[in-house]
Amino acid sequence: MISMKEIAEKCGVSVATVSKALNDKGDISEATKQFILKTAQEMGYTLNAAARAMKTSRSYNIGVLFVDRTDAGLSHEYFSNILESFKKEAEQRGYDITFISHSIAGQESTYLKHCEYRGFDGVGIISADFNDPEIRELMESDLPVVVIDYISGKCPAVISDNTRGLQELVQYAHRKGHRKLAFIHGEMTDVTRDRVMGFYRACRELEIEVDPDCVLESNYHDMEMCAEKTKEILAKGDLPSCIIFPDDYSFLGAARVLNEAGLRIPEDISVMGYDGIRLARLSGLTTYAQNTEALGSAACRKLVEEIENGTRTNDYTVVIGSLLEGNTVKQL
Repeated sequence: MISMKEIAEKCGVSVATVSKALNDKGDISEATKQFILKTAQEMGYTLNAAARAMKTSRSYNIGVLFVDRTDAGLSHEYFSNILESFKKEAEQRGYDITFISHSIAGQESTYLKHCEYRGFDGVGIISADFNDPEIRELMESDLPVVVIDYISGKCPAVISDNTRGLQELVQYAHRKGHRKLAFIHGEMTDVTRDRVMGFYRACRELEIEVDPDCVLESNYHDMEMCAEKTKEILAKGDLPSCIIFPDDYSFLGAARVLNEAGLRIPEDISVMGYDGIRLARLSGLTTYAQNTEALGSAACRKLVEEIENGTRTNDYTVVIGSLLEGNTVKQL
């Protein structure tokens, strides 16, 4: 049987490009697609998903679970970048992805039942409430599962080093002369607990005294709530020299409040974000960029390895991000 690799070598293109042509994807040129299809036909290649599934006992379809508590959906740049990277890696390895839902033919069901109904080879959990019994049922099932940013002990995971991220932000502020910091963090998830730990650890190591009234909880990706928490900090009167916000998007709400209060950034108050979204890069916000490309691709690779090798692990991979120095932290 002719393989996609053989077609790729004959055409002088990548296996991913051959996969896109054979599966009629729209992100390659029509000329390239037709050239690959013609070559494949001449080589005697026949793409038949049903036959391939019967032969390999696999559907070559991966389920993706994305439950966004911020209601931002795919407009949430952090998650959309991870999903794009996950999808790209899956396609390069010959797999399609399908979103998991609660419905089977219009009838309510569980996530696991939907996966079984669709015949998924495995599942990537990009975002979810890990206290949900249905999520736990899925992770504890016999289906290969990989999780992003949560260590369950039941299945493999790929996580950002959130503790290190906050440590680097605090260390950077300290190098800039800041000794009075405020920290508005997201809702209490495992990710947040790691970030809070990193904040306090760095402050302790650098002998920065933390005012507990200046460590507040907001929601991720929530401009309005972040704005209200910023007002609370300003109302205390004794202003911090630098505020760290839960994420770059939430900071936009805080920026409005600071502007209305007549505070200039960074002349009167310094600010830092988290995530490294495109808007932050363009606006010059000092932030910690998460490596979303590595998170998505590493998760997919780990999942495909489990699918194809028939192995189950519960190990985890840590992905390191990087501090992006903008112009929002003043040198004191």
